Amino acid sequence: MDEDEWICGRLGEDEPWMLGAVNPPVFENSLFTFATAEELGEAIRDEDERYVYWRGTNPTVDLAQRKLAALERGERAKCFGSGMGAISATISSLVSAGDHVLVLGAVYGPTTQFLRYLEKFGVTHTHVDDLAGCDSAIRDSTRLLYFESPSYMAYAVVDIAEVTGWARERGLVSVMDNTWSTPLFQKPLTMGVDLVVHSLSKYIGGHSDLVGGVVIGPARLIRPLALTEYQLYGAAMSPHDAAKVIKGLRTLPVRMAAHQERGLAVASFLNDHPGVRSVNHPGLPSHPGHAIAMRQMAGFSSLFSLVLDTESREEVATFIDKLRYFRIGVSWGGFESLVNAPALSTEESVRATMGIPVGLVRLSVGLEPADALIKDLGLALEGVGRLA
Repeated sequence: MDEDEWICGRLGEDEPWMLGAVNPPVFENSLFTFATAEELGEAIRDEDERYVYWRGTNPTVDLAQRKLAALERGERAKCFGSGMGAISATISSLVSAGDHVLVLGAVYGPTTQFLRYLEKFGVTHTHVDDLAGCDSAIRDSTRLLYFESPSYMAYAVVDIAEVTGWARERGLVSVMDNTWSTPLFQKPLTMGVDLVVHSLSKYIGGHSDLVGGVVIGPARLIRPLALTEYQLYGAAMSPHDAAKVIKGLRTLPVRMAAHQERGLAVASFLNDHPGVRSVNHPGLPSHPGHAIAMRQMAGFSSLFSLVLDTESREEVATFIDKLRYFRIGVSWGGFESLVNAPALSTEESVRATMGIPVGLVRLSVGLEPADALIKDLGLALEGVGRLA
């Protein structure tokens, strides 16, 4: 058993408080009591680590946090009630009125929406495509560099060590969303990233039955965030969802291996199909960032996009409607394969800003047999573009 597998399956699960239970107990109580008033006061002053009230932390949540921190090779982790809870609290903890944020590459849509929301509090941001753009857009007031790798929808690969080195030389804090890879396939903290965020609703939860988020990094950044933004925003993770995170982690290594295998099989089929202009999957040798990905990643998940050979929204919708194994819906990372297309739900101006063509379709390859998924896609592609 390698270190990550041991963390996922056993870390913290042999301690006395577990009482030998095969599944960690779920502490449902909203508060904890103390023998003396002095003990309560001491606990409140250290509420990010002491058990006082559900909104602070809880033994079940704490176990999930310990596992996630260890997987990312970080000192501390803080779990939230949603991925956006983690992202918004993390960004808020690092900026003040008058500050500026650099956003490198395409990022999750609601993250951009939150940055726009912060404008009314005097926090501005600039989207750039590469480090040359960062050099041009950086200001004296820039405090934070935010990015994803692989990036949102386009799945472009960032050279993490290069980017974080650039940020460190300029005194910026770097925050990266690592949801796509999970901590098994990529460990950004070891490449210089200051804080890593995840949506736990995706591969880590793995069963489309929870919503959660986490931020992981050094104690010097996590502690003030835990005592302030976490407490004040109230996006606390429930112990029930923390138990689902723990159960999801137990099977994460096995599931990610299967997702990788099936995802690459489907992506390879699509990459050779005449009805498809391009496939955005970093695991394909044809991907522009493949060499960098091979250097900094230990594997590939099964979320990627393809660009159909069409400029018609109607043809994109017809393709999606013809699919039978792929269910139509948002999110990703569970057993079920999912399909979605920004052109059907995103304003044209927003798509243009993000560089998303009409024919882009996002696939989340689940754990169904790859041959069944490939057959499904092949039938749906009949009549698309050059095959019409």
